[in-house]
Amino acid sequence: MKYRQLGASDLKVSVISLGSWLTYGVGVEADKTRACVDRAFDLGINFIDTANVYGRGAAEAVLGEILAERPRDSYVLATKVFFPMSATDRGLSRAQILKQMDDSLLRLRTDHVDLYQCHRYDPDTPLEETMEALSDVVRAGKARYIGFSEWSAEQIVAAFAIPGVERFVSSQPQYSLLYRRPEHKVIPLCAASGVSQIVWSPLAQGVLSGKYAPGAKPPADSRAASDSMGQMMGNWLRPQVLEAVARVKPLAQEAGCTMSQFALAWVLREPNIASAIVGASRPSQIDDNAAAAELTIDPALFAEAERLVADVPPP
Repeated sequence: MKYRQLGASDLKVSVISLGSWLTYGVGVEADKTRACVDRAFDLGINFIDTANVYGRGAAEAVLGEILAERPRDSYVLATKVFFPMSATDRGLSRAQILKQMDDSLLRLRTDHVDLYQCHRYDPDTPLEETMEALSDVVRAGKARYIGFSEWSAEQIVAAFAIPGVERFVSSQPQYSLLYRRPEHKVIPLCAASGVSQIVWSPLAQGVLSGKYAPGAKPPADSRAASDSMGQMMGNWLRPQVLEAVARVKPLAQEAGCTMSQFALAWVLREPNIASAIVGASRPSQIDDNAAAAELTIDPALFAEAERLVADVPPP
């Protein structure tokens, strides 16, 4: 496993990290969750990403139970706040940040997280209020650093302009060979500002694993075939997308790796990306994904892959 510095923080995170959206506490049984987490540690993955809203606390709770058995300094733990936890609990107001932080810590069975992230931007709360509350969480020792997910360049700049508050060290955008929007503004801005990317869906909901063939039924053990985990995949299963991925598969074969490894290595070619978050329902998937950290692939193959998918509009 390889590690990269997370922005201007002192955290070093594995370039492949383990996420929990739609999986742990929701679509994956507890014993399989434990097996996946254990395998991630075995492979040198030290970065675990979750959020309060995943399973309305269920993901944090199951991870908290498993991680409580390990030394706290053996892993980097990130969670998030913004989306509704009840009919009245949502957003990035001071009251919500303080309440949701404490609730997350209880579920995670720890006294601090390493990274506390704004899951989205909250247009209903003054940005100054949000940044001051996040700063208080850091100064209270409940979070070491702060980050954001899916903020625009303008929102990031506005946060940096507020004096006397903690600075963000991470950005968590969707980014993959099939979804390159952050390249235009967010990545250049962050690279110049001491902010690293932690990207979600680097395999485009698993489509870039190559397991979904055009015109074929999804494999029975795949995310797309799961009632609890496949509901967000519709746009990724369009024939145009699957046909483009099929065109890229020979390039992965030429590189001597799986399609998943090729797609993850493509993401990690960008130096501003500290880590790519992968989901897994079984340990073998983590084995496959973690191997991408050690790959060196001819940039010409990446350039050809980009050309082959250039006509595929993102969802």
